[in-house]
Amino acid sequence: MGQKVDSTSRCQRCNRGAILTDSNTGEMFCSKCGFVATDRVEQEGPEWRSFSKDEGDNRTRTGTPTSLAIHDMGLATIINPINKDATGKPLSASMKSTIERLRTWDNRSQVHEPVDRNFRQAFSELDRLKTKLALSDTVIEKTAYIYRKALDKGLVRGRSIPGLIAASLYAACRNTETPRTLSDVANSINIKRKDIARCYRLLLRELDLKMPVVNPVKCISRISSNAGLSEKTKRKAIEILDQAAKIELSAGKDPMGLAAAALYLSCVKNGEDKTQKDIAVAAGVTEVTIRNRYKGLKEALEL
Repeated sequence: MGQKVDSTSRCQRCNRGAILTDSNTGEMFCSKCGFVATDRVEQEGPEWRSFSKDEGDNRTRTGTPTSLAIHDMGLATIINPINKDATGKPLSASMKSTIERLRTWDNRSQVHEPVDRNFRQAFSELDRLKTKLALSDTVIEKTAYIYRKALDKGLVRGRSIPGLIAASLYAACRNTETPRTLSDVANSINIKRKDIARCYRLLLRELDLKMPVVNPVKCISRISSNAGLSEKTKRKAIEILDQAAKIELSAGKDPMGLAAAALYLSCVKNGEDKTQKDIAVAAGVTEVTIRNRYKGLKEALEL
């Protein structure tokens, strides 16, 4: 078990046996006389590892990658929960008791500072939001970066941790041009929209964040998917928005409302049976917004 034959070398002592390598202990020894050629050899496996479910028990040495969204960035040491020594043998009863105590103290030592407790609470909320809003790792890392900067500046004091992490998440979505609205974030974390908006304005002011203008075209796919619109209508709406951008009609307008109006105008042109209410519900805006933007697009583009 766990032994490999090195076909290129023979035993230096008896010159008859092949050199075997024990993958558990790292020893190289002769298959005939048992002469140990090397006590310990370096592992030849890769330094990286994959994190897929089908990798089985194959664990290489590097561990999990570092991440800003982990309270200790993934750099802390962890005592293995498996009660076995380096050679794979089970621990004795007395040693098992000692290791359990060491695990307890190791776990306690990692949260002894208020900053660690703050990060643990904030990033546990962030992990839930990632699942609810179906966000990418890039957005999550950016959120953690913004939140750490806010904590360094002392912006968390006197404010709720969930509110500030939600505002950091919205800022990260804006920065990476991920189409998530403030209402989406507020509904996912169950905090009032105006409270998150207040924290978001604070982050913009104190951290001097520069946010790109959201392109309404990025909202088209989401709205059309929610409303069940055809691909033809979707392409026509993108053409309408491109024409509106050329004459600078989209400047200062809500991207979601403008995209919804372009989709409704596209439905009218293509004869697709969708009401303003259907589009408004899919986009999360009011029917009044769609009517106003629809009139503006129709008159400016002469459609």
